Amino acid sequence: MFLRCHSRKKNGKLHRYWSVVESRRVGRGDSVQRHVLYLGEINDSQEAAWRKTISVFDEDQRQTQQLSLFPADRPLLPDEVNALSVVLSDLRLRRPRSFGDCWLGCRLWEELGLSDFWDARLESQRGEVPWRKVLQLLVVNRLCEPGSELAVHARWFDRSAMDELLGTDFAVACKDRLYRCLDRILPHKDDLCRHLTERWKTLFDASFDVLLYDLTSTYFEGLCEQIPKAKHGYSRDGRPDCRQVVIALVVTPDGLPLAYEVLAGNTADSTTLKDFLAKIETLYGKARRVWVMDRGIPTEATLEQMRGEGVAYLVGTPRRQLKKLEKDLVERSWEQIHEGVEVKLLEQESELYVLARSADRKQKETAIRRRRLKQLVHGLNRLKRRRISRDTLLKKIAVLQKEAGSAAALVTIREPAADEPVNRQTFRCTLDRAAWRAAQERDGCYLLRGHLPWADFPAGLDKQASTLWAWYMQLVQVEEAFKAFKSDLALRPIHHQVGSRVEAHVFVAFLGYCLTVTLRMKLRVRAPGLTPRAVLQSLCAIQMVDVTIPTTDGRELILRRYTEPEAEQVMILEQLNLTLPPQPPPRIRAGTVDPTAPSSSFASKM
Repeated sequence: MFLRCHSRKKNGKLHRYWSVVESRRVGRGDSVQRHVLYLGEINDSQEAAWRKTISVFDEDQRQTQQLSLFPADRPLLPDEVNALSVVLSDLRLRRPRSFGDCWLGCRLWEELGLSDFWDARLESQRGEVPWRKVLQLLVVNRLCEPGSELAVHARWFDRSAMDELLGTDFAVACKDRLYRCLDRILPHKDDLCRHLTERWKTLFDASFDVLLYDLTSTYFEGLCEQIPKAKHGYSRDGRPDCRQVVIALVVTPDGLPLAYEVLAGNTADSTTLKDFLAKIETLYGKARRVWVMDRGIPTEATLEQMRGEGVAYLVGTPRRQLKKLEKDLVERSWEQIHEGVEVKLLEQESELYVLARSADRKQKETAIRRRRLKQLVHGLNRLKRRRISRDTLLKKIAVLQKEAGSAAALVTIREPAADEPVNRQTFRCTLDRAAWRAAQERDGCYLLRGHLPWADFPAGLDKQASTLWAWYMQLVQVEEAFKAFKSDLALRPIHHQVGSRVEAHVFVAFLGYCLTVTLRMKLRVRAPGLTPRAVLQSLCAIQMVDVTIPTTDGRELILRRYTEPEAEQVMILEQLNLTLPPQPPPRIRAGTVDPTAPSSSFASKM
């Protein structure tokens, strides 16, 4: 075995990387070489040390010493007093585990200042694993490979390099300690939201003038009868059979979360806004903000209250309200504000109404209605040919109308009277062509309703309408946040059977989303074509492994090394302006000692 160097220029500077290479004889006198161990970058001052001397932590003596490193088949020279003879032929690789994605999660955690935040609030007794490290373990797991606390304890921790990254051992993943950590974090939720707001201002110059508000639900596995907020209600997950909780979330147009609440599963959407307005003012004070919401969230009473208090809002409005405004809107011309998007703006009393029409949306809605109408008419025509009773006929008509949705109103059905037989004369259906044409005219249209009590709001039809439309389109950021919560962060289903731990489970997922959105904001500037999930999956391929080299005196030299990044991973790191930490220092121990004990100095070099 021997050392091999290869060089690469980065940012105008020459970097040299070293590996242990083995040469083997094969048939006909030829030889081949293979990489045994990647050592990483070694500068000029380190090269001689690696060729001759290494600094080794002696676990038996609990101290570091300088030892010369030579293979066992090379005789020691008289002046090599502190020599360490190793048996390179017995080199072993142990415990491969994910490193790159966990390291990135820890970097994002530090960028948000979460270590200092939680160290100041989660006190640990002397000699115990700090609670901050336990929480960091749970959050990074939620980001990289989300699973239950039991899964972290039983499987994931040992398959990750979190022991090295946190500078601790398996005690951090003790099952009871993971659960007890959940019991300590909830009182600090509001403080955390304020802390994150300041960090995002610093990192991304974030603005909080426009707030997007929406709700979702997540369901439980099990009976969960002891959880007060676990109730049956409208399920957005398609699981009406399961108890659930409702989650209310406020984010910026960039997707940065400002606050959230966990509500009872039977909470009506229209009852949540008033309390959330008060919460935001309590956390951040009164300010000039615009609340953007979908229809169904605010009640008329809430909107009236918001107008009375000078609170600005923009909300989606049901199409049925168009009838009240048709006369005034029909007189106004369409103004194009975006490719394929036209608007009409109407000022009425203290509110603004924006009628928007999207060409893409019109095409989609027309196609859906045509398909549903075709299925309805086809089904009704089949019923005409069947010999069935009137009661059976009415039941089947009801099923067809339900499947057709709003398209059912376009078909007029003449049903047999109670004393009439079922035949083509007593059962007829006709298409209401006037209603069909009217529906086509409304396709692609949606109505927005807003209140902006500011004298400096952009003047002019085109500027006002385009601004309001752009704000409303940003609601997709809340939907993206909920999608990340439920899929990437595996928020659902909830398995906890204690109310406080249910909310702590959501809290951990919220912290995981904060890491995700921070990475997304960095990628938006530096690598727009990449997603957080794609980056994490790529860096997960950077593995850490324990390299064990026996010595001739019965001890073992332990080298913990992460694998050399491939070209794709190097590109990602360069795009994000990130540099992997130095390789952990070597250790020497008796051959019977557990090699999984982490290097305490590695975490400090993060």
